[in-house]
Amino acid sequence: MKMYDLIQKKKEGKALTAEEIAFFVDGYTDGSIPDYQASAFLMAVCFRGMTDEETAVLTEKMMHSGDVLDLSRFGDRSVDKHSTGGVGDKTTLIVAPIAAACGAVVAKMTGRGLGHTGGTMDKMESVSGMRTTLSPEEFYENAEKLGICVVGQNKALAPADGKMYALRDVTATVESIPLIAASIMSKKLAAGAKNIVLDVKCGKGAFMKTTEDAEALARAMVTIGTRLGRRVRAVITDMSTPLGTAIGNSLEVKEAVEVLRGGGDERLRAIALELSSHMLALSLGIPSDEGKSLAEKAIASGKAFSKMKEWFSAQGGDTGMLEDSSLLPEAKEQTLIFAEEDGYLCEMDALLVGTAAGALGAGRKTKEDQVDHGAGIFLLKQWGDKVKKGEAIARLYATDKEKLADGKRLFSSAVRYEKKKPAALPLIYKIIS
Repeated sequence: MKMYDLIQKKKEGKALTAEEIAFFVDGYTDGSIPDYQASAFLMAVCFRGMTDEETAVLTEKMMHSGDVLDLSRFGDRSVDKHSTGGVGDKTTLIVAPIAAACGAVVAKMTGRGLGHTGGTMDKMESVSGMRTTLSPEEFYENAEKLGICVVGQNKALAPADGKMYALRDVTATVESIPLIAASIMSKKLAAGAKNIVLDVKCGKGAFMKTTEDAEALARAMVTIGTRLGRRVRAVITDMSTPLGTAIGNSLEVKEAVEVLRGGGDERLRAIALELSSHMLALSLGIPSDEGKSLAEKAIASGKAFSKMKEWFSAQGGDTGMLEDSSLLPEAKEQTLIFAEEDGYLCEMDALLVGTAAGALGAGRKTKEDQVDHGAGIFLLKQWGDKVKKGEAIARLYATDKEKLADGKRLFSSAVRYEKKKPAALPLIYKIIS
């Protein structure tokens, strides 16, 4: 078998066999297939696409290119939640303890933020002492004892994806539904959960800008998971404006705690309950409306917040910071943003807001960059709110005055006003299972 022949075959739009796909994944992972041939192959896939069968085979081969976690000891109760990335998306911090408090097992791996999207690991590490790297024994023990353990992504899981994604990132071959779906699902499947809930973001602050593209990606991932023996459900949610009022690591921890204690932003709470309902429906074998009721009771009773504290404590986190959010890191340089005119906030571009938060120090441009856990943005007003000229609409937190000025400029460009109140934004577009 020759890589040249596979490139030619895919260039002609023909479907590859399982053996041919395995030849590519194995060869590129072990280095016997060079970057230039892999690049040509990936470009052919971008133009010609892949069938559902091809995509499932590619995902499975990528999944088995490294370690695969075994969560079979938890039976059908293991559940994972993945978001395709957004601004102000702190839902893992909320839904994981809710699901665990209701009897599911959330043993998952998560990543750091890059670009305009925040990472759950960075948010967790805002709490002093919180460890995101555990031994395999600690990982399984915490999951078994508490029903919850969240750690950093293991590079030994789906190494083919890591190598392939790095190549796609520099060869303009990222935007391909089969390749995106295989990338996400290879890691999720290797992480071992029997049940997977996918939060597929849609809008200006998401990778998928249109509902059509978001639905195509959601269906591709659900199809892959189902073919490979998992129960998968996708929820397509809005990301045209930031989710919640906080963008930035410690600020988002604070907001997650507010939701778990019965308060918090209405849209954030609604999405967290929706995702939790599907996690519980799949893992406990119950209708989603019953799952939602369980989630609401877990918050109202205090069980969900107690579970969050147990989770953080077991991984070394100072739970005093969760009890008293004023102890969380907060950047010293701060400024208010004021409304430039009377009217309604008719736009708060999520991409630009996320970029502004990154400029303030809350994000990173490269994987090696360090984040300031106390930097970020707190929204005093949101999309659709009525404002008066000179009224404060946001507070910015930065590491220094130069970053504060950059963040202020970017944030101001994200906001637009109109005299007429805009239509309410949709929250959930579609659920696919």
